[in-house]
Amino acid sequence: MLGIILLLIAVVVANIVHLMWPVIPLAIYQIIAGVILAVIPDLKTFQLEPGIFMLLIIAPLMFNDGQNTSSKQLARGFSRTISMAVYLALFTVIVLGLGLHFILPHSFSLPVAFMLAAIITPTDAVAVKSLTTGVEMPENVNITLEHESLFNDASGIVLFSLAETALASGKFSIANGIWTFVYVFFGGIIFGMLLGSVLINLRMHLMQRHVDIAPIVIPINIMTPLVVYWLAEELHLSGILAVVAAGIMHSILYDRLHLTSTKVQISTTTIWNIISDALNGLVFVFLGLSLPMVLGHMKQLQTLKIIVIALILYVVMTALRFFWSEIGLVKLHSTELQQNRQHDSLILAIGGIHGTITMAMAFSIPVLVNADRIAMRNALILIAAFVILISLTVGTIAFPKLLPKKTADYTKAEFQKALTATVQYAITELNSNDNLDREKSLVIDQLTSQLTMRARLNTERYNKLLQRCHQVELDTLEELADNNIINAKQERAYTRLIARDLFNKSSHGFWNVVAMLYHRFQWLRARHRITKMYRKHPEIQKDRQAQFKVINDQISNILRIVIRRINKYLNDVQTPNNAYEIAAVRRTYLNRYRFFSRKSQIDADKMTNFFIDAFQSEHSYIQQQAAAGKFSSELANALNEQVSTDQLVYMQSLD
Repeated sequence: MLGIILLLIAVVVANIVHLMWPVIPLAIYQIIAGVILAVIPDLKTFQLEPGIFMLLIIAPLMFNDGQNTSSKQLARGFSRTISMAVYLALFTVIVLGLGLHFILPHSFSLPVAFMLAAIITPTDAVAVKSLTTGVEMPENVNITLEHESLFNDASGIVLFSLAETALASGKFSIANGIWTFVYVFFGGIIFGMLLGSVLINLRMHLMQRHVDIAPIVIPINIMTPLVVYWLAEELHLSGILAVVAAGIMHSILYDRLHLTSTKVQISTTTIWNIISDALNGLVFVFLGLSLPMVLGHMKQLQTLKIIVIALILYVVMTALRFFWSEIGLVKLHSTELQQNRQHDSLILAIGGIHGTITMAMAFSIPVLVNADRIAMRNALILIAAFVILISLTVGTIAFPKLLPKKTADYTKAEFQKALTATVQYAITELNSNDNLDREKSLVIDQLTSQLTMRARLNTERYNKLLQRCHQVELDTLEELADNNIINAKQERAYTRLIARDLFNKSSHGFWNVVAMLYHRFQWLRARHRITKMYRKHPEIQKDRQAQFKVINDQISNILRIVIRRINKYLNDVQTPNNAYEIAAVRRTYLNRYRFFSRKSQIDADKMTNFFIDAFQSEHSYIQQQAAAGKFSSELANALNEQVSTDQLVYMQSLD
């Protein structure tokens, strides 16, 4: 249990480092994190049972890939998928297996050679995505790689099982091997489709009979890959293909649902994104953790030989992928220009990056076969690990050189600036009505938090604005007193409030802090004495509470007038440069008002109406700026998506 927790911590730390310094792919950071973990004594012998690894990590990952795949695109590119995932996988295993056996017959018997070839054949689309986040991947190549990785995992696993059986029995029948491959491969697909359809119908039935069924259908969705994989393996079918097929059936369900179950779809997508990222991270961290353990059993000369073998195997596989496309065995639908066709073929070849399945199969190599230890087990694991590392390294270097950088017509800073202006507009529209109540103050406070949470506050600018607002406050108070709107007692009470706020928000020296703590202590003692007095004389408590309520209402009324003046002043001095500081000042005064109006009841419907008005104002502002040519269509779409997401989150919070 400790090992799993440490692996998850390593995944999170690697994600944070990648976020701060995205120079190299996330997978490399995760592998490095695993290597660092290997120094912990308790993890030096940490191992994950291959069956558990496939069930709890690989099966959910493959199911998620399946349910994120467009069934229409898969149907259109079916011939490409079969060519890459079945024919190329079989051809690669045959070429690599026979080549290894004939070149190094003493090191690689025929079953061991085919076992290694089957291990390093599957590709990993997730690893490709992690390497191409900043570049424009050709859509035809990207779709081909994604669909290939869905099914060639199963091809590799089936061929690996056949090689493992031949190694254990010492004999292999070609006819039996073909029949086993067909039964396991296509049987897994059919079983997954059938069981996936049953589970889909169950979910649809529940959703038709009940309105809020998310707490039931989402757990069913998460448990689906575990159940499908386990049952398929019990029937000696391909569990991986079964979960992929079940996932594709679920993708058809999502196409049918559209907007009929928005909440369920958003929740499911979010949960699966978290699960997928965590499980993928675990695989690469585990790879990094395993490298020192396996290397410890190798001599320096052996390690060098293993690296050379891994490099040759990678080069051969990449060359096979390139020529497979070049001679037309997979139709990429490239343009007629020879240069573009070769470029796509090269990207397809380098895109054959290896990852999760390769690692899982490498660690599932049996330690004992007929009571004889496989001496090559650690070597095979190392070869597979180095093939993964080489493919990741080549992709990291090659993709930025071969592919154009992703370009957006706006930068992150421009998006943030536009979003700030949008929220400011909504706040200004709400403040255009002089009426101030607790509901509006809460809405403005939450909108303001959008700004203050997304940027670092300029303390000097904030303090200057706060001082000017205090001057506006004093001028307003003097005006109210001169016009006899408030009396001298009310003016003194509010002046003390201002003085206390100034003291709390100013920087204090050591003795000032000591004095403040002393007065706080004295206040607590006085409060304790008053509480004891109230217990003895309840009538005094009622009189005091009535007095306090009168004072509280008076200050609250004065605050309404003051905040209107403050908002007018802030609207006049507001610029894009001081947006965050103005938002923070608004929040300061709104929090003060909320404190004095906390006894009043909140009208939830009124607050919801204010939020709806704010969201409509934001959408209107975006539309106005886009129509005026100040926001590009891409920026406007991104802003509208952000506002719509905020609105959806708020509406869901009302449930």
